[in-house]
Amino acid sequence: MIMSKVYYKEEQKFNQWWIWLLIAVCFGIWVWQFVQQIIMGKPFGNIPMSDLGVILTGIFPILVLLLFRLLKLETLIDEEGIKCRFMPFQRKYKTFLPRDIAKYEVKKYNPLMEYGGWGIRYGRKGTAYNVRGNMGVYLELKNNKNFLIGTQTPDSIRYAVEKLMKMNER
Repeated sequence: MIMSKVYYKEEQKFNQWWIWLLIAVCFGIWVWQFVQQIIMGKPFGNIPMSDLGVILTGIFPILVLLLFRLLKLETLIDEEGIKCRFMPFQRKYKTFLPRDIAKYEVKKYNPLMEYGGWGIRYGRKGTAYNVRGNMGVYLELKNNKNFLIGTQTPDSIRYAVEKLMKMNER
């Protein structure tokens, strides 16, 4: 296996406090319900569900917790191109070769208005892979498709993309 020179590497996770607060509240309500109904034997709420229902309801917050622990956006720029993947949904990198990039720009954007939020998003301006913040590298491809990769280090990614593109002008 030939190793190519890496110009840039970034790994981003969903670690915004408000996401984890929301998950903790949902999980906490379920734990409260579980303790009250299953352990203490006292029905939870005005119209309590069965004990099995309480136990099965706990699967959802646990799965959401696990999903958000595993979710991460990996961005890699090497001699080959710009690569990104959204783990655990994508094992293989999506690769943008320099010869396929018509134009690039590191820019500020509005995740909600332009792409409908965070994650793997399809908006009126193209596809976006973003986790947090409002900075990203915007790629206009020669096949008229647009792609945005969110970043927390705009200056570093700008330098790496410029280096990649200059290396491939020759």
